[in-house]
Amino acid sequence: MLATPPTNPSAHTPAARSPTARSTGSSSLTRAQDYVADVLTPTVRLGVTGLSRSGKTVLITGLVETLTNRSADPSYARLAGIPGLRAYLEPQPDDDVPRFQYEEHSSALAGTPPAWPESTRRISQLRLTLEWESSETWRQWLGMPARLHVDIVDYPGEWLIDLAMMGQSFAEWSEAALTLARSPALSPHARPFLQFLADVGATAAADEQVAIAGASLFTSYLAEARRRAPAEAALGPGRFLLPGDLEGSPQLTFFPLGDAARAAEQPRTLASLLARRYDSYRANVVEPFFRAHFARLDRQIVLVDALGALNGGAEALANLERGLAGVLAAFRPGRQSWLSFITPRRVGRIVFAATKADHVHRSSHPRLQAILEKAVARAARRASTAGAGVRCIALAALRATEDVEKVTGSETYRCVRGIPLPGQAVAGRAFDGRKPAVVFPGDLPADPLDAFEPTSARPEHYNFVRFMPPERSVQPWSAGGAARVWPHVGLDEIITFLLGDHLP
Repeated sequence: MLATPPTNPSAHTPAARSPTARSTGSSSLTRAQDYVADVLTPTVRLGVTGLSRSGKTVLITGLVETLTNRSADPSYARLAGIPGLRAYLEPQPDDDVPRFQYEEHSSALAGTPPAWPESTRRISQLRLTLEWESSETWRQWLGMPARLHVDIVDYPGEWLIDLAMMGQSFAEWSEAALTLARSPALSPHARPFLQFLADVGATAAADEQVAIAGASLFTSYLAEARRRAPAEAALGPGRFLLPGDLEGSPQLTFFPLGDAARAAEQPRTLASLLARRYDSYRANVVEPFFRAHFARLDRQIVLVDALGALNGGAEALANLERGLAGVLAAFRPGRQSWLSFITPRRVGRIVFAATKADHVHRSSHPRLQAILEKAVARAARRASTAGAGVRCIALAALRATEDVEKVTGSETYRCVRGIPLPGQAVAGRAFDGRKPAVVFPGDLPADPLDAFEPTSARPEHYNFVRFMPPERSVQPWSAGGAARVWPHVGLDEIITFLLGDHLP
């Protein structure tokens, strides 16, 4: 059950029961306390992103549920010693941003049977407030606990990819996009689009029907590549895959062209038409998102499907590495200072989380984390030089499996047991979504460099299976009544790293 804040949170905590507050009980004093508390409460704006089906919705739901209901398993050691700590939701501060539907997602995960919630398709926000007894004399005298607002901003990772376009001309973007489309991993999915380009020259006359046809083929290629090769992290523009209210807009009717730099300078050519729409997309879609939301973030979580990249071999991991470098370049990392109120905000701490860590045995978690660290090493050095902190974590925001060992002859296999989603298959065996199964996912390389070596032997064959959400047990001792235990891997590390400097 969700912990609901009292009418006056400051007046209902042990630290708030000062003699003055008890004797007067005046509404004016209460209002004054609330006003001062709000002014003196720091706010952390935490961005959460990742590509579709990376687990953003489950992560945010898990953070809220485990903090408000104290239901994390394992529990959060960093928070255990904070006196009077509690957490509750408050109305979000930005009225023009949709609210993250925590209650709906929590209900889906607690249903019979449980179900994974829908993927993020738009930006949303939630304000979570942490409160604890303050050791500061003046706060005790005023009857005010210490508080921290955490404004969680959820946005599609596809939009993050677009930020690289802010520093690229149409010609530069076209060259990068076509290089990816012609790569061995992606060219099979891009074949119809590439054939279309071969038949249409950049200096051809501007033609609306040609622009529409080309944009349609380019979008189909992006969607197919995302479906067949989800580890390819740097494919955009993001709104081509998640158009929202831009569906059918001319701003989504462009595509990359070869020789675009020269042809775009000529009037009434196809290249000049596409370049104009590219610039419109940057000015009306990408830049407003950056100014209104992204540039205001203090902390950031980026969810990464490192297991999916491993399954694709060295080329997929190399593409993942390039994509993450581009992602981190958009963050403007660095330390905040006392000048923050007049200078642009900077992302001070960034977590890259290798999701679905519960798809492999816990003994492989350090190896999974090491592979992600290798993938972000180049970008992390840049962030560290700018004063930002970067951490890589193996994460399962809601653990759906348990670790088991299976002995066959003299061999011991480290496996996971859970209920595979309907349609999942291993070695020709299909699962129906009802019966549990023991799966050996394979051994991750002990040396992360081996995973990135293109000249090594063929990539390991991995069995990474998607599982149903777990049936969670009920704990009667929860402060808010019965609460379902929330099993996880790594949530405690995320909280400690991202919020620890604001906690006592």
